[in-house]
Amino acid sequence: MTIHELFPYLRIKNAGAAIEFYKQAFGVTEKFRLTEPSGRIGHCELVFGGMTLMLSEEYPELGFLGPQSIGGTSISLHLHVDDADAAIERALGAGATLVRPASDAFYGERSGTVRDPFGHEWMLGHSIEDVTPAEMQRRYDELMKP
Repeated sequence: MTIHELFPYLRIKNAGAAIEFYKQAFGVTEKFRLTEPSGRIGHCELVFGGMTLMLSEEYPELGFLGPQSIGGTSISLHLHVDDADAAIERALGAGATLVRPASDAFYGERSGTVRDPFGHEWMLGHSIEDVTPAEMQRRYDELMKP
């Protein structure tokens, strides 16, 4: 088996509003969408800096539910940006909620986390230094000492 690409696929209550939020908060472009006669969005592709994120409305009849319906999320999407602080402020201005303010981390990144109005969490970060895996592990070990 050869893997060619990996596409995150979000299920969202009120996908149309989510698409508009992602455009405003992250400056993404919409590649295309498929809409049912009822108005339910069956599929949409958004371009994040050349990468594709797929999303659709919830389909409860198929067991496809988003964070609002299940009461939370177990994942975070990480956007590597030029300026994490500015990206966080932009997302907050579009209606996101701050989960964790931006701070410098041992792994060489400045990042913070926001939750979009639809329940998905986004880590927004930028590189502040190149850290080798060995140095990262050393710093992590130091951080985890009792």
